[in-house]
Amino acid sequence: MNPDLFVHELEQKGIKLNDRQIEQFDIYFRTLVEWNEKMNLTALTEQKDVYLKHFYDSITAAFHYDFTKEVHICDVGAGAGFPSIPLKICFPHINVTIVDSLQKRIVFLNQLATNLDIDQVAFYHDRAENFGKNSKFREKYDIVTARAVARMSVLCELCLPLTKKNGKFIAMKAAQTSEELKDAEVAIEVLGGKLNAVHNFTLPEEDSERSIIIIDKKRKTPNKYPRKAGVPNKTPIL
Repeated sequence: MNPDLFVHELEQKGIKLNDRQIEQFDIYFRTLVEWNEKMNLTALTEQKDVYLKHFYDSITAAFHYDFTKEVHICDVGAGAGFPSIPLKICFPHINVTIVDSLQKRIVFLNQLATNLDIDQVAFYHDRAENFGKNSKFREKYDIVTARAVARMSVLCELCLPLTKKNGKFIAMKAAQTSEELKDAEVAIEVLGGKLNAVHNFTLPEEDSERSIIIIDKKRKTPNKYPRKAGVPNKTPIL
């Protein structure tokens, strides 16, 4: 997907980018490729792949949730900033917090934010399990996102404690998720969530499968969750 097609496809979905936003995506691409030579941020460095599989893919969350409102997003395990930074470029008014367990990625994100000249962004070097225990962040976010980080049963324990009551957890997955969702049913219930919707679709051009799972936060998460760092992955709630 070249930049012109990227802009066209988004416009078809009701997201019209101005010249400054188009420039920001170009800066994002060039910064990502430059830093990727120093550290492993992504396996994808071709322009067509980055624009389709990182930028466009990240923005698909906005096809199923209204980001035109003022919301505070927490992006768990965002890596090189996906999906929250592409969403921030498209919807500059949103407030973004990213938590990632690797310090070098936080250094990259701080430089990226400077290069993009964006505000209302904060980056934290921490494990999601510890971050979700911190009263400063726990149940404070309207939207919590995670893109291809872990299985749903694990993701729920990392993300629902950060989601405020009546907020939403949006999980972005690479393929059909029926089995993962079935395994996560108990975790969703225990952690105070309720399944809202599952959107299955394919990306333009190559037709690779994607799923977006939206979970409503209905009740406070019990204080015992999330458990200690590493435990959710080793022994998911089942």
